[in-house]
Amino acid sequence: MTKARKNTWWKTAAALGIVVFHFIPFYILVSVALKRQMDTSSRWKMPGYLQMDNFSTALAKGNLVHAVFNTLLITVVAVVLIVLVGAMAAYPLSRVKTKMNRLILSFIVSVMMVPPLSVLVPLYKTMVAIGGINRFWGIIMVSVTYNLPISIFLFTNFIATIPRELDEAGLIDGCSRFGVFYRVVMPALKPVTASVVILTSVYIWNDYAFQLYFLQKSQCRTITLAIASFFTENASDLNAGAAAALLAIVPPILLYLSMQKYFIKGIADGAVKG
Repeated sequence: MTKARKNTWWKTAAALGIVVFHFIPFYILVSVALKRQMDTSSRWKMPGYLQMDNFSTALAKGNLVHAVFNTLLITVVAVVLIVLVGAMAAYPLSRVKTKMNRLILSFIVSVMMVPPLSVLVPLYKTMVAIGGINRFWGIIMVSVTYNLPISIFLFTNFIATIPRELDEAGLIDGCSRFGVFYRVVMPALKPVTASVVILTSVYIWNDYAFQLYFLQKSQCRTITLAIASFFTENASDLNAGAAAALLAIVPPILLYLSMQKYFIKGIADGAVKG
C-alpha cells in the first residue's frame, strides 16, 4: 500500500496543478469584480473592501436580467430540440447496422470537425433570405444545427450498449417502434442525456459569434452580448464587466452540480463504448 502511494503521488500533484491552473481565471475575475474602477492595484490581490456597486451597475447598465431571460429561452428550447432530435436520429443509426448508416454516422462525426465560423458568410446570407436575423427562432435553429452532431454521436454509442432484447420485449408486449423508443430506450438514456444537456447548454450559453451576427437588436441581446457591451472603443468598465461575467457563470455551474452524477457516466458510455 505504501509503495502504491509513492508511485501515485505525482498523479495527485498533477491533478492539484490542473485545478489551480483552472482556478486562476476565476480568482482574478472575483478580484476585479469586487474592486473599485479607480483601484489600480494588482489583479492578483484581493481588495480589502467589497465594491458591490459593480453588480448593481452590471444589472442596470447591461440590462442583465433581460439578457439572462433571452439566453435562457434560447438555451432551453435549443437543448430540448437537440436532445429529442438527437436521440431519435441515433436510435435507428444504432439499431440498424447497415453500410449506409455507418456512412451517415461517419459524416456526422466529420461535421464536428468543421469550424462553425468557417461557414458564417453563406449562413448569414441564408438567414437574411429566410428572415432569421434578429429572431430567436433563427439563432435557435443555428444552435440546434451545430450541436446535433455531438448529440447524435453520444446517443448512438450509448444506445448500442442497451441490450436489443429490451426492444424485442417491448415489441412482443404490443409497443410500436416509437413506443419502444419512448417507453423502453429513452428512460435508459438519463446519463448520456445529462452529458448532452451540459455540453450543449454551456456551448449555447457562452456563444458569442453567432449571437453577435444574428441578434443585432438591443432587445434580443443575450448574456455574452451584454457582457461585451461594457467594452467599447470609447470607454470600458472592466469591473462591471467582471461582475456581469461572474453572474453569468452561475446558471451553468448550478446545472452541472445538479447533473454531475450522470455526467461522467454518460461521457464514458457515450464516447468510449459502441
